[in-house]
Amino acid sequence: MTRTVSGSPLVCKFGGTSVADAAQLQKVISIVRSDPRRKYVVVSAPGKRYAADRKITDLLYLCYHTAQEGVDTSPVFKVIRDRFEELGRDLNVPAIGGWLDEVEAALADGVTRDWIASRGEYLHARLVASHLGARFVDAAECLRFTPDGRLDPITYSLMADALAGSDLSVISGFYGSDADGRVKTFPRGGSDISGAVVARAVGAAAYENWTDVDGLLMADPRVVESPRLIREVTYKELRELSYMGATVLHDEAVFPVREAGIPILLRNTNAPETGGTWIVSSRAETELPIVGVAGRVGFSTIYVEKSMMNQELGFGVRVLEVLERYGISFEHVPTGIDSMSVVMRTEELGDHREAVMRDLQRVLEPDRLELLEDMALIATVGQGMSHRIGIASRLFVALADAKVNIRMINQGASEITIIVGVASSDYERAVQAIYSAFVTN
Repeated sequence: MTRTVSGSPLVCKFGGTSVADAAQLQKVISIVRSDPRRKYVVVSAPGKRYAADRKITDLLYLCYHTAQEGVDTSPVFKVIRDRFEELGRDLNVPAIGGWLDEVEAALADGVTRDWIASRGEYLHARLVASHLGARFVDAAECLRFTPDGRLDPITYSLMADALAGSDLSVISGFYGSDADGRVKTFPRGGSDISGAVVARAVGAAAYENWTDVDGLLMADPRVVESPRLIREVTYKELRELSYMGATVLHDEAVFPVREAGIPILLRNTNAPETGGTWIVSSRAETELPIVGVAGRVGFSTIYVEKSMMNQELGFGVRVLEVLERYGISFEHVPTGIDSMSVVMRTEELGDHREAVMRDLQRVLEPDRLELLEDMALIATVGQGMSHRIGIASRLFVALADAKVNIRMINQGASEITIIVGVASSDYERAVQAIYSAFVTN
């Protein structure tokens, strides 16, 4: 069954490669004009046109750091200017030269890192709006951050007011402003969040996120040959897959629309006829019990064993207090009656390995203490796993048949994910075995 968009309006966000040059922008313009419900368009700064190219945002950061060092920024800014002026000529927007002059003058006078980084989206949105004959909306005027850097809920009413009316509007992504009016940016990739904020503010029927892939795949195509496209995935399932590296969409982009029940549709700017991937609150069951397999390498596990550990009040707290002392975040804590494992990214340990193990030995006086490094985590995700018999058995048999040793097993209370830890050298073979067991066999 193919889901369709019903209702109005639609919010469209176009990513960096989708708007990298004039040819790509013509595709964007064609998509926008093909459906009158596409009233709100959010654009990123121009991305790479080819592998060796530089993203505009990277060049803007370089301008800032060059200026901070007291070095002439004009050679770097000329690359940015040439790129935008070429777009201006191709789209018949000569005013881009004057807008660039304003940015370069401000750069010479001294600006914040966030301000200069935001100018790629600012200039691009003005350019696209001018070409479309649409209203340009500067996100700094209506997207607010709290003092601790979080999105201020007042944003939704400010954005709704700024976008009131029936005009086609182009909104700059990636940034907003704080309570004092200073420009502040989201993390990299934050235009995805901007689009979600706009969708919630206007009560969109759907949030279309246009990029350079057909949607979300059931496995990493660098590991599994020609994996299937995921047609529908729930917000919860996507969260689990994203945590393990399936990052077509910025993690934080889900929250504004999920709270409002607005579906997200991931689509390919270069192949708009492809159905894409729907991200929804709930979905119908399919013949497959899983929606995808994703994983990452680069994890370590601290294994602690002590007799009668379960009766020793505060044992787990003392373990985590040692990690906190060294500023180390953990990912999972599988436990047994007399054992406890703490899984973390190896990079979190850094140079603290010996000190952490020494402190744990002193504080816990364990029977056994061991650090296991070079581990990969693999998540098998799907809402159908919670009520279908034999899912775990099929997974473990597949890994056994592939001669993969399982170092760790963890299943969350939601029962939509089974996470296994394996040696990094077994990572690709393990993913391929799991995918084959559930999808191709």
